[in-house]
Amino acid sequence: MPFTNEESEMHLKYVNKWKLIGIKIEKDFDFKDFEKALKFVNKVAAIAEKEGHHPNILIHSWNKVKLEIYTHSIGGLSVNDFILAAKIDKIK
Repeated sequence: MPFTNEESEMHLKYVNKWKLIGIKIEKDFDFKDFEKALKFVNKVAAIAEKEGHHPNILIHSWNKVKLEIYTHSIGGLSVNDFILAAKIDKIK
């Protein structure tokens, strides 16, 4: 069962600058150039594969990456989403 909005808000304090948008958490990352953005995406992909939990990834404006995380199978957020977000925060 997905977290309620209140549970999701409570878990946001454990991650750095992620925003609750509907049933997802999102974060934008800015990089010096496209190459650094792409390297970051590849690091995110490696973590996602290891965790078996995959975010939506958008590279835009040549140096920006937007990540959206939620648990597809339950249609909302779970503790695993916040664990993944915390691991991603450590790689930037």
